[in-house]
Amino acid sequence: MRKLSYFVMIGLLAALVAACASQQPVSDIKKAEASRNLGEALMQQGDYPAALSEFLAAEKLNPDDPILQNDLGIFYRIKDRLDLAIHHFKRAIELKPGYAVAKNNLGEVYLQKKEWDTAIPIFKELSENLLYATPHYPLNNLGYAYYNKGDFSLAETYYLKALKIRSDFLPALLGLGKTYIALGNGDAAVPRLEKAVSLAPLAAEIHFFLGQAYQLNQEYTKALSAYDQAAAVEPDSVFAAKARQEAGILRQHYGS
Repeated sequence: MRKLSYFVMIGLLAALVAACASQQPVSDIKKAEASRNLGEALMQQGDYPAALSEFLAAEKLNPDDPILQNDLGIFYRIKDRLDLAIHHFKRAIELKPGYAVAKNNLGEVYLQKKEWDTAIPIFKELSENLLYATPHYPLNNLGYAYYNKGDFSLAETYYLKALKIRSDFLPALLGLGKTYIALGNGDAAVPRLEKAVSLAPLAAEIHFFLGQAYQLNQEYTKALSAYDQAAAVEPDSVFAAKARQEAGILRQHYGS
């Protein structure tokens, strides 16, 4: 019996040694975390080559860090390498199934790729997660997805849900205003877009859509003012060009 116990103990010890050998050294994990943190700081500063270098160094030391995989996803999304971004966001979720931030990031990449039907289930899951601290983000993203699918009724529903949680959430205010314009409801669009303009007075896009809402209501003087503001605040933007075009048509038909 003692001999058997001895061999059992030897076997257990060997298994324990093998398990320890397969684990990453604590020093590597700490070095990887330091590189990851530096990479995050460099990415925020806009030094993308240096950030990627730090992220890749961290990945060599600790490839199973979900936060790092999410960081890599963010990096590749910024660089418009969307398939690589998807790969890393999925890896982050695989390593940490409850990683809501990575799930939201993954859904947003699918929005960029205009894969609305792939994005929608991700955001629905997040919006129903009672532990998710910022549910207005996935709710807004659902509004955006349905708006782009042309389902304006559902877009309205989700934008309103987002604004119920945070009434000054700018993306949802703009999205809801655009939705009401698409529905031909200028009366509902104007107050949302006026509030959005008050929150972001230097955003040409918001001034442009406010002009569209005023025009829908046949308030042409206000529409011209909104278009002129769009052209003034961001003169080189796409929406400034659109605003100048709309203002020109209005002036031609209704005068200044």
